[in-house]
Parts: sequence; structure tokens; C-alpha cells
Amino acid sequence: MNSIASTFRSLSLVNYRIWFAGALVSNIGTWMQRTAQDWIVLTQLSDDSAVAMGVVMALQFGPQVVLLPVTGLAADRLNRRKLLMVTQGAQGVLALGLGLITLTGLVQLWHVYVFALLLGITSAFDAPARQTFVGDLVGRDLLGNAVALNSASFNSARLIGPAVAGVLMAIVGAGWVFVINAVSFIAVLFSLGVMKVE
Repeated sequence: MNSIASTFRSLSLVNYRIWFAGALVSNIGTWMQRTAQDWIVLTQLSDDSAVAMGVVMALQFGPQVVLLPVTGLAADRLNRRKLLMVTQGAQGVLALGLGLITLTGLVQLWHVYVFALLLGITSAFDAPARQTFVGDLVGRDLLGNAVALNSASFNSARLIGPAVAGVLMAIVGAGWVFVINAVSFIAVLFSLGVMKVE
């Protein structure tokens, strides 16, 4: 029993508990979007082109490497909660935009390239801010435990998100998956708004 309590001890802190719940919902939505985005690139926009898929991946994840000196500095110097609200809000808007052009049948491959690049830039600022913000919430003593819980949450989302996306794409289509992801950002934005952090 003590071992179980020890595993989840960071969740005893209200602010971290709020953040954990909001981030889990948002991460599930993000993995849903990644699955749907890859699917439309391969099946609807490029005739199974590995090159197109590679370009999307490079645009989405490249900025996290290229911009690392700038984004790390931003996470150190700026108010991390406000920075996360900006990055999470921006990602929600991007998801909504991609959803709308997909639902209206206007989406083209270059649109996905642009959205992937913009998402990559916002993610580049988001990732280091998330990591340091968790430390702000739990303190040094619980940081290791909180990081472990975050990893478990992320991996759970990586499992749940694609499965849910597959079902939804079969029922309502990829466009609605993007829209649902946009809505999922409300959870993390709400959590950032209600928690009390000095």
C-alpha cells in the first residue's frame, strides 16, 4: 500500500493533479491528430508517398532541434505558465484550422506542410517549458516522481490516442479528429488557468 502511495505521491499536490489531468486529455488529442495527419498524407494527399511523410515529420520535429538554444532560454526567462498558455492555445488553433480545411475538402499537401511546421515551432517552445513547469509545481524533492508520472501519462496517451483516432476516422473522418484535438486543448488551458502558482 505504501509503495502504491509512493508511486503517486506527486498527485497529492493540487496544482500537479490539475496539470496532470489536463495534460493527459490534451496529449491524447495530440496523438489522435498525429495519427489522422499521417493517414491523410499517405492515403488522400500523396498516394502513399514516403517522401511526403518524411517531409511532414521533418517539418514537425525539426524545429525542436534547430530552435533549442532559443526555446531553452525562453523557458528559463519567461513566465512558464503564460508561455504554456500561448503554445497550447496556438496548437489548439492550428488543430482547428487543419480540421476546418479538411472538413471542407480544401486541404492540400502543402497545407499540411505549413501546419506541421507551425506546430513544430510551437512544440519547440512548449516542450522545455513543460519540463521546467513541472518542477515549479512539485519542487525538487518530488521532481523525479512527477517526471515518471508524466512519462506514464505520455505513453498512455500514445497508446489511447491512435486507437481512438482510428475508430473516429472510420466513423466521422479525419477532419473531426483534428477538431476534437482542438477541443482537447481546452482541458490543459483550463488547468493552467485555475491552478495557483506564484
